[in-house]
Amino acid sequence: MPESFFVLSKDNLNLATDEIIAISKMYDRFSKIKVISNLVIIQSKTNWSKISNRATFVKVSGQILRKMSGLFLDEGNFEILKNAKSFVCRIINISSNQFNVPELENSMGDMISKFSHAKVKLVNPDITVYLIFTDKENFFGFSKRIKEEVRPKKIKKYPHELDWKLTRVMINLIGLKKGEIICDPFCGTGTTLLEAESMGIHAIGIDFDKKMCEITKENLKINKYKSEIINSDFQEMVKISEKYDGIVTDLPYGRSSKASEKPEEILKRFISILPKRKKIAIMYKKELESNLKLKGLKKYEIYRHKSLTRTILIK
Repeated sequence: MPESFFVLSKDNLNLATDEIIAISKMYDRFSKIKVISNLVIIQSKTNWSKISNRATFVKVSGQILRKMSGLFLDEGNFEILKNAKSFVCRIINISSNQFNVPELENSMGDMISKFSHAKVKLVNPDITVYLIFTDKENFFGFSKRIKEEVRPKKIKKYPHELDWKLTRVMINLIGLKKGEIICDPFCGTGTTLLEAESMGIHAIGIDFDKKMCEITKENLKINKYKSEIINSDFQEMVKISEKYDGIVTDLPYGRSSKASEKPEEILKRFISILPKRKKIAIMYKKELESNLKLKGLKKYEIYRHKSLTRTILIK
């Protein structure tokens, strides 16, 4: 079974690692996972690019061709370049050893040039060849040039709105699949809805603020998305629970919120009425849970600044 590699950003590494694992298991529940620092090796029938396209914090990804005990390459390793016109070599070193990376990349490029008709191209090559060094084992792999996905547009934003990357992570952590339906009961300017739609997931947004609903509709329209918008209190999610598969939301937490209730009370009431048997990912200000015993499958803390740490709770 093919093996893929994913080099993750070290920012919020636990979150990034769990996200890539959740995506691989969503596509293939029999996937086998190996984690080496910020390198994740996945043995799966799912192509590396399909996993990488859904992920948020992947810096580099590709397919592994072989494991290596040392730096040894021969003509058979470069069959991947058979129809390629251009390539570039890259070294990824997460070992404790020190390498002269530019020199090693140049040497590998010279070596490959002897075995193939492809030419070195530093920018946007057909194939990128990788040597990955860890303290335990080394890997030889590659990636092909893939078309970069277009990000959803927003013509209107709002201060303190949910970061799109964290939105995407939450959607991935609960394993919502293409064609399923997500609900955001505090949809604001529509970040969750836009991310979900860009991933092929249908969406329903709820917000008690009519102005927010209108902004969301405009943001959806410019992207030609068809999410449903409901101008109502978050309790509406209970009434329409048969219409969606999961909930992803960021609860109001500060002075910027126009909610009449205190954020602590909103969180308490929201948790108490969450529909059962739904996939749920919620974000809230960490300090709000001091008097609540919130339980879930997993929690992640996202430090913003000294007076704000956000918590992601997966239920």
